[in-house]
Order: sequence, then C-alpha cells, then structure tokens
Amino acid sequence: MANKVLDQLNRPLRDLRISVTDKCNFRCTYCMPAEIFGPDFQFLKREQLLSFEELERLTKIFVHSLGVKKIRITGGEPLMRNNLPELIRKISQIEGVDDVAMTTNGSLLPKFLKDLKEAGLDRVTISLDSLNDDIFGKLNGRGVKVETILEGIEAASKAGLGVKINMVVQKGVNDSEIIPMAKYFKEQGHILRFIEFMDVGNSNQWVMDSVYPKKQILEDINNVMPIEAIDPNYKGEVATRFRYKDGKGEIGVISSVTDAFCSTCNRARLSAEGKLYTCLFSSKGHDLRTPLRSELTDEGVTDIISSIWNHRSDAYSERRDIEKGTTKNKVEMSHIGG
Repeated sequence: MANKVLDQLNRPLRDLRISVTDKCNFRCTYCMPAEIFGPDFQFLKREQLLSFEELERLTKIFVHSLGVKKIRITGGEPLMRNNLPELIRKISQIEGVDDVAMTTNGSLLPKFLKDLKEAGLDRVTISLDSLNDDIFGKLNGRGVKVETILEGIEAASKAGLGVKINMVVQKGVNDSEIIPMAKYFKEQGHILRFIEFMDVGNSNQWVMDSVYPKKQILEDINNVMPIEAIDPNYKGEVATRFRYKDGKGEIGVISSVTDAFCSTCNRARLSAEGKLYTCLFSSKGHDLRTPLRSELTDEGVTDIISSIWNHRSDAYSERRDIEKGTTKNKVEMSHIGG
C-alpha cells in the first residue's frame, strides 16, 4: 500500500510525467523555436538519458511507495526515443498503474501504433494548433501539413486508443482557428482542449498580450455552438470541462494564466536526464539520476522523493502577478513535456 505523500499545501502526488527525450522533429515557435534549437544545439547524450531499466525502477517507486496512479510519457517528441514500446510495456505491467498515456505531435504515430497498443498504451494526446496548412506550417517550424497529424489521429482512434487533441491558442496567431477546430473535432467525436499560451521556459518570447483568455475562448464557442460546464472527471484534473448542449461531445480549457489551478496540482515531472520538477514553471530540478546510479536502495530513493514533495509549495500561476520577474531561467517546455 503506497504511502500518502503531501506537500506544504496538502496536495497529494498522483501523476508522474516522464520525459524520455529532449529531441523533437518539430520546431514549434512556443516550445522549441528553430532560432534557438538549431543545428548546433547540444541535446542530451545517450549516457545522460535515464535508461528504460532506471525509468522502470523509478516508476515502481513512485507507484508502490508514493501514491502515483497515472503515468504520462512525454518529450520532446517521445516517439524519437528508440524502442519506446519497450518502455511502455515495462510501465504498463507495473501493478498499481491505472493509466498509461502519451503526449505526441502525432506525426510518427502510424509507424509505431501497433507496437504501442500491444505494449499497453491506453491513451494519446495529440498536439494540433490549426487546420490551416499555412498557419500550422509556420507554428510547427517545419512546414508539416495538417493532413500528417490528422492521419495520426485517425490511426490512433482506429487502433482503439483514447484520443484527445491539444490546441495552444495565441492571440493574433491562430485564435481565428478556434471555431474551425471546435467544429471539426466535434464532428469527429474527439475531445479538443484549448490551452492558453503560457510563460513556460524562456525561449518562447511570451507576453501577456499574446494570451487569448479562457473566458474569450468559451464565449467564442458558445456563440456558435452553445456549451455548459460539467464536473471534472477527478480532483486535480487540469482542464475545465464543457459539453455541447446538443449532447454531441465536449471540450476542455487549460488556463494556467487567467484561471490558475495550482491549488489542486498533483503532478510531478521527470526530465529525460533524471531531474524531478515539481512545477511546470520551475527553474531548478532535483537530481534523481545520481542516487539511482549509486548504491542507494529503493527505500533511500523513496525518502529523497518524499522529502522533495513534502517541501513543495509551488503555486507559480497563482502568484504570477505578485512575483512578476522573479522566476528566471525556467526549464523549457521541450525538456519536460508540458
């Protein structure tokens, strides 16, 4: 029976997000802009990455000793990690893991879907910020066409995986795509989640003027397709949920800028090189790779993680206005997968 570990604000640890690589085949402007992550950028070397065996060991510790129930595999683009289905298989077979999901840009999904499904992957969240090729091509930094991602979405759905779509909305960039996206995925029967443009990391040139707020997103949709609020699926769910009044589908909004949800945040993030981050907006991670590669027992590693979580008091989004300018050198989203 896992111990219930609580932080300074009495928030439990329930979700673990594991980044398996810092590499990506896209150069999205708000995550891994090409002008910074260019040909000369130094990504992590193989020996710096946690091995699948180390990730399996850590996951068992988080699940069996610390109360984690849900595992999400992220990146970078996780499908750029060699033999990823092998890791999915190891994690899905751990007793106590209720859900194994993955966040991906979807471009490589058709190639790996069969192996991922057989390995035990339950769900995928696929990023798509526009149905317009010109807008999407500029945003992904590689000129990748929308059809490539739609093919990944269709393949995942046909394989029997749960599918959600994430759209990062930027004012003046792709806010005109809110209604087309909502209509399309309502028709397709997939949940679309709108994400406010966030000040994660330091490379995305974030300014508040670029945020298209939750209130406006909901107003835009409600004017065309009436919606109503519904209860969260569980305490600590990131997205606030709304269903269409005609009974055909739902949407979600993730609003860490204008409607913060820090008070129920129960997520820990593990970077590809083994640093534990207790907030998406953290500037400092806690090294778990060194104790993992020493002679330390599982109990010793558990004590380290428990201490980190017990001392956690992160509430960056709720304090953003008060602490404006005080958090510098935040970890990049591409490094911990959002």
